[in-house]
Amino acid sequence: MKPISSVTNYLDMDNKELFYIYSKDKSNKEIRDILVEKNLYLVNILAKKYVNKGVEFEDLYQVGSLALIYAVERYDMSKGYEFSSFATPTIIGEIKKYFRDKVWTMRVPRRVQELNKKVNEAKLVLEQKNKKKPKVKDIADFIGCKEEEVLEALEASYGYQPVSLDTPVNSDSEDSEITLIDRLGEHENSFVDIEYKDFVDKFVGKLNELEVKIFKGRFFEEKTQSSLAKELDISQMTISRIERKIVEKLRKEYEK
Repeated sequence: MKPISSVTNYLDMDNKELFYIYSKDKSNKEIRDILVEKNLYLVNILAKKYVNKGVEFEDLYQVGSLALIYAVERYDMSKGYEFSSFATPTIIGEIKKYFRDKVWTMRVPRRVQELNKKVNEAKLVLEQKNKKKPKVKDIADFIGCKEEEVLEALEASYGYQPVSLDTPVNSDSEDSEITLIDRLGEHENSFVDIEYKDFVDKFVGKLNELEVKIFKGRFFEEKTQSSLAKELDISQMTISRIERKIVEKLRKEYEK
């Protein structure tokens, strides 16, 4: 280790030499900044693992860089482990915290955010184990919670990474210039006025009593899921689940 008095060029030193000097004088911002600069490669590597998840790389890099500064200031080389081993979990932790607290486009309770994470992890484990996509009941049993809680977490995930209205409908087709916003129709006051009234009437005839009430309430009378839940004396998550099934049935009927 070079004595402090003989150091003439900090930039030529390695991490251990710089941290030795910094440990003797934590007020030396010049050394701290050089240490941060020398270890920014860690931020670059770790931030790239979280791209394409709804946050720009530049934002992740900034969060990771701040975490790196914290790591440099807190690192104790006398503990015997490498700086990279100490800094990595610090950087990853701050990036994950940023996702948890800032990325959700809708205000979702922390409880649901944490449950969503467990649900996603359970889906991966169960799919790998059983070689097929797990059902809601399978996920609930694996985590140890109610099926409705799993559904709530899955519903909340749509607030995590919304699809842009500028997204092309199909980049491989001749209509690659057509975006989602181009496909949005104008608001209709009632299904009575739409062109496929006969088709809708036949479709309603294939639904059970509860499905008909939800279908009419949501799409004819424009009631909220919350108001329908109170009216039918069932949970809002049940309304949401049945509504998704109705829409899926409608899509399949239309494609026949």
